[in-house]
Amino acid sequence: MTLSIHPTACVASDARLGARVSVGPYAVIESGAEIGDGCRIEAHAVIHSFVRMGKNNHVFPQAVIGGLPQDLSFDPLTATYVEIGDGNVFREGVTVSRATQKGSATRIGANNYLMNNSHVAHDCCLGDHNIFASGATLGGHVQVGDRVFFGGGVMVHQFCRIGSYAILQGLAGINKDVIPFTMVGGRPGKHYRINLVGLRRAGIDGGRLKAVSAAYRRLRNKMSLDDLPDTPELVYLRRWLAEESRRHGTLGFIELPSRGDD
Repeated sequence: MTLSIHPTACVASDARLGARVSVGPYAVIESGAEIGDGCRIEAHAVIHSFVRMGKNNHVFPQAVIGGLPQDLSFDPLTATYVEIGDGNVFREGVTVSRATQKGSATRIGANNYLMNNSHVAHDCCLGDHNIFASGATLGGHVQVGDRVFFGGGVMVHQFCRIGSYAILQGLAGINKDVIPFTMVGGRPGKHYRINLVGLRRAGIDGGRLKAVSAAYRRLRNKMSLDDLPDTPELVYLRRWLAEESRRHGTLGFIELPSRGDD
């Protein structure tokens, strides 16, 4: 299929649209936006300037990608970006804000699924294959790994890190980092168990799953992970725990050292 733009759509003359892009009625694509091959921009969606979008993304009606950051100190003339990978879905009413520092970007990886009215704030960084249920919201500067599930109405405080393969229960209020491979719920959010179902569905079983379980037993008892096997999960977990963060702290059954709060 060739490029298809509805007669009522408003597409800037210098917007860059790839092959097989479809733009629906009354959609807006602003100056300088880049839309990759095979993307679908549906009716009344808005793609602002400074958006760089990869291939085969699907933006549903009333979604707004690349809006100004909701930061009172931001100068709208500052050139900041939203960078999006391939194969993402932005359902009705999703909003994604561009970054705040000159030349920087809010980043969304590949194959993420954002359900209606979810929000990704300025300077966030998402990995791949994450799912946001309706109304899930990230504050600014949140970092998300891969294959995280956000339940409906989850609220994540700015500067939190959400580790890969975590599940956040609907309506959870997250004000500290969420450790990889865990389940979190409540307000404020608390870790309450390892995400066994999610790990098994991802093919992490046998010795790899036993290694993750052993690591969390040690973390609960404030013991070192050094002599545990170097499985892909433990390599990632050790690296994640070693990184600096403004939102380290306690979320239930594992206590991490505080490294400073807002």
